Amino acid sequence: MRIRLSDHFTYKKLLVFVAPSVVMMVFTSVYSIVDGLFVSNYAGEKALAAINFIFPMIMVLGSIGFMLGSGGSALVSKVLGEGDAKRANEYFSLLVYFTAAAGVIIMIAGQFAVPWCAEMLSHTSEGELYDYCVLYGRILLAGQPFFILQNIFQSFFVTAEKPRLGLAVTVGAGLMNVVLDAILVAGFRLGLSGAAWATFSSQVFGGIVPIFYFSFKNGGLLRFTRTKFYFRAIAKSAANGSSEFMSNVSSSIIIMLYNEQIFRFAGENGVAAYSAIGYVSMIFFSVYMGFAVGATPLIGFNFGAQNRAELKSLFLKCMVAVGVTGVLMTTSAEALAVPLVKIFGLGDEVYAMTLRGHYIFSLSYLISGFGVFGSALFTALNNGLVSALISFSRTLVFRVAAVYIFPLLWGLDGVWSSVCFSELASLAVTCIFVIAYKKKYGY
Repeated sequence: MRIRLSDHFTYKKLLVFVAPSVVMMVFTSVYSIVDGLFVSNYAGEKALAAINFIFPMIMVLGSIGFMLGSGGSALVSKVLGEGDAKRANEYFSLLVYFTAAAGVIIMIAGQFAVPWCAEMLSHTSEGELYDYCVLYGRILLAGQPFFILQNIFQSFFVTAEKPRLGLAVTVGAGLMNVVLDAILVAGFRLGLSGAAWATFSSQVFGGIVPIFYFSFKNGGLLRFTRTKFYFRAIAKSAANGSSEFMSNVSSSIIIMLYNEQIFRFAGENGVAAYSAIGYVSMIFFSVYMGFAVGATPLIGFNFGAQNRAELKSLFLKCMVAVGVTGVLMTTSAEALAVPLVKIFGLGDEVYAMTLRGHYIFSLSYLISGFGVFGSALFTALNNGLVSALISFSRTLVFRVAAVYIFPLLWGLDGVWSSVCFSELASLAVTCIFVIAYKKKYGY
């Protein structure tokens, strides 16, 4: 049964519609997680630490795809809700073309920036750790145009009412990454370079396959068409998606700051422990991101159609779903802590450090979904400023303050617990904005 953006959504229909996006985001996170598993087990903890040092730069450069995907899908779904399918397809086409061109520029410029970034992030300009950072960074940057396209298509598959197809593409890319990791890292013992080429190949697959789909008549709401250069559409999409861009950039900055603080308290072992915790948290956090990706076009469409009754219904159902999910994920993360940490094959000292950090860090899942959804809500309502303020306060302001203050009180435990404080403070900010704009938008 095909679910349309114009349908009335019960809890069941909402969950069925967003489920492919949730699974899609989980599989997207699997790319780097699988790399971490194979690298930690076959290349060692130093190689794992190198990934954690250089990966923030890759995410910062790739954030344009998240920005234009989330912001663009909100704009396109709003225009679809207004009944202008022709203009919606022109906007969609323009945003993809623009994103592809930006990806090529980023790929070229990034190759020159890798050595400098590796030196800055790893605190050294020579040695095995530095060499690992440069190697991994340059290979992944070669696939940056495809990575950025994959990110933007994740959002537009949902807007086109084809979330399951988006899921199929992402699952295919994820399976390719797993198989190639097994062959190149475990089989041919290529170490970190094998993991990087496996990720590169999966990104190429995830970026190219959707191009073929949207190039022809496909039964969905969107396809490539001739378009003009609508500067306002690009600017509006960038503004709408600025919160997602800010979230990714801020998260990358936070990883750098966490690495610096952890390195100060526990050295390379601490950074390796944080890498493992970060990989595990990616799985849980991607559930919230997937829900936001799936729900944004629904809210944007009904906002454009001025269907306030459905908008209010969707808002309430989404809030309940986020709350229940938070309880389930926190419980699961705490209960599965030992097997989740053991799969990384860490040494005894790093394992003990990682396990304790995971127990503390996982408490944040209980409330983090409200900040993610709150930011996505205002993106869907085409209010990029409020969305960015929620995201900026959540992912940067509160976390920066916490990661420098809490370790003074509790040492390494203060680093792990700082995320809980930042999510709690973010929840308060989100509630203030949601209440303040309730009458204006009618949710």
